[in-house]
Amino acid sequence: MPVSYKQAERLQKLPPYLFVRLEKLAAAKRAEGVKMIDFGIGDPDLPCPGEIVRAMKKAADVNENQKYSSSQGEKDLREAIAEYYKKRFNAKIDPDANVCVTIGSKEAIFNIAQAFVNDGETIIAPAPGYPVYSGAASIFNNAVCEKVALKHENNWLLDVDDCPEHARMMYLNYPNNPTGAVADVDYLKKVMKWAGRNKTILAYDNAYCEMTFDGFRAPSVMQAGKNAIEFMSMSKTFCMTGFRLGFAVGHENLVAGLTKCKGQIDSGAPIFIQKAAIAALQMYNDKGELKDAARKNIEEYGERRKVIVEGLRDLGYECDMPKGTFYVWFNCGRNSGDFTKDMIDKGVIVTPGTGFGSEEGYIRMAATKPIDQIEIALKRMGKKND
Repeated sequence: MPVSYKQAERLQKLPPYLFVRLEKLAAAKRAEGVKMIDFGIGDPDLPCPGEIVRAMKKAADVNENQKYSSSQGEKDLREAIAEYYKKRFNAKIDPDANVCVTIGSKEAIFNIAQAFVNDGETIIAPAPGYPVYSGAASIFNNAVCEKVALKHENNWLLDVDDCPEHARMMYLNYPNNPTGAVADVDYLKKVMKWAGRNKTILAYDNAYCEMTFDGFRAPSVMQAGKNAIEFMSMSKTFCMTGFRLGFAVGHENLVAGLTKCKGQIDSGAPIFIQKAAIAALQMYNDKGELKDAARKNIEEYGERRKVIVEGLRDLGYECDMPKGTFYVWFNCGRNSGDFTKDMIDKGVIVTPGTGFGSEEGYIRMAATKPIDQIEIALKRMGKKND
């Protein structure tokens, strides 16, 4: 008789990962021969710029680059990150004290809670928000998660007046997944002032900082002060999701705690991929502006975003034009789970907002398909009252 093993209680508390559920529904339709158009998971479809891939291939041939890295990351990449912050944000960053290279930003978002949150302490998570904030980061650390609602009438900006005082940690994310909302430096200063007054660690997820449109440029939380930690990712800016590389920048104590935690869990990101990241960060000019293929990729996502928003409006849906991320967030006017299932039946995969902790009725679409596929999908979706 097969042995059955019961999962740990902490794992049982986790809801099924949203995109796994969607893929099962979509797989059933594919088995019926339906050609699905997928706007679900935020995985860039455009290629990583060639110079980054070539740098990785060249580095992979070097024996020294095939060894273990350090948990903090290679010195030359940390120096490139510090230079990036100087160019892009006019922020002075010490590559030894203020930078930690990470295996994507997802693990760092989880590990910062591992490093600093004790049993029973409070973590503030925006709702809607990236599921790791309220899921694994909170549950696996026996923390109390306080979800604070983001509201359309407040431009999806978290209101610190709604937050519990003296929480141990607050997660914040702008440009925002899933809403596409953006925040300026003045807003970040207000949040940082609140966090300082309440001795709350501000963990700022800035993975989409370069994916902005219509003249808006996202700030770094380091421009508001140094008493925080910021997570960056190579995934979206450079279409490097599968490379699994990111970095954390911030207060030296927070970076040291993250590095110590990682030292017990991983052996650092592959060195040859870190060399590729250096090539990526060199794609900025002296004004901190992206050049060449990376810039063109972001411009393409901006155009797709417009087509989706305008198409949804033509179908009768209320939909704001986002200034950040490649996500479009709209109110479908009914139960988002039912809407999602109906769309899958029509061959279109979207994401219900409830999977991000949103109030009922919202849907996220990722602009990760070419414009001709977007137009086909919009025709399949039909009018709001169909």
